[in-house]
Amino acid sequence: MPEPEVVASRYAAAPGSVAALGAVGSGQAAGAAEQRRLLWRSAIKWPMYAVAVMPALLAAGWRWGQGEVLRLDQLLLFLLAAVLLLAWENLANDVHDAETGVDTHGKPHSLVNLTGRRATVARWARIALVAGLLLMALVAWRSTPLVLALVLGCCALGYLYQGPPFRLGYHGLGEPLCWLAFGPLATAAALLALGPAASSIPWRTALLLGSGAAVATTLVLFCSHFHQVEEDADHGKRSPVVQLGTATAAGLVPWFVALTLALQWAPVLLGHWPLTALLGGLALAPGRQLIGLLQQQHDSPSAIAGSKFLALRFQTFNGLGLALGLALGRWL
Repeated sequence: MPEPEVVASRYAAAPGSVAALGAVGSGQAAGAAEQRRLLWRSAIKWPMYAVAVMPALLAAGWRWGQGEVLRLDQLLLFLLAAVLLLAWENLANDVHDAETGVDTHGKPHSLVNLTGRRATVARWARIALVAGLLLMALVAWRSTPLVLALVLGCCALGYLYQGPPFRLGYHGLGEPLCWLAFGPLATAAALLALGPAASSIPWRTALLLGSGAAVATTLVLFCSHFHQVEEDADHGKRSPVVQLGTATAAGLVPWFVALTLALQWAPVLLGHWPLTALLGGLALAPGRQLIGLLQQQHDSPSAIAGSKFLALRFQTFNGLGLALGLALGRWL
């Protein structure tokens, strides 16, 4: 089955697009319905939630590998809350981008475009935000208020990225905000939530554990810009790919991959982590695929529409491999 983004890019210009469903014949209607189903699948973006759960999984792997207390009930609550908060960010992003018009033609799988109901999507976003924060408040009540403070910091960065009047993502600052939120802040929150009550934030451990994985998460955001350069530029969204050009931006992708692994392999070489932490290198295969695709097709939007899913595969394999490797260190 083709990647959802590829289907979306083809579907945007197809005679059987969402706006033309009423005009197609019975034979075309079945194909249009299938394409619409794929658009909904792309709009839900369930694979993207790997970025939400990774800080907690890494914290769990590290704590288990160190032989420290790991509260599984807290882990489950944290994971659910993280998914809800990322759902808020995704839904709110569709709403805010609809206000600027950047998604009008280049993103038929936007929930606002699919439903035609921006107010309804905004309501769903608020519900997800409130539910996620309530769950995080419960996690914090069972551990330390610092957890909620750190998560609120992540949410603030998410709003700065997309929300008016800031819209820092439109000024090319989305990537550093992403690294901060999914790196030291989220990882520190997870470390606190999964262990016994603590009175201070474990910044050193959070930076060591979350920095490389957050680079991989940032790569997913970076790659999401390649196939919509023209639309972004036309609507004033100065993403890094718009500012650098697709060729130069594609040349940075190997550095993202190398930096991710370097930040994770250095603690192994220094003796801080077990050799099994090198399992994060399982991500090398999708990383090489991503590098090759963007080097060859960086200026072909239809060919690279699925590049962020390759980046997501790299992020997922890397994070899961590292979490598993850290956990296995308990027996070494």
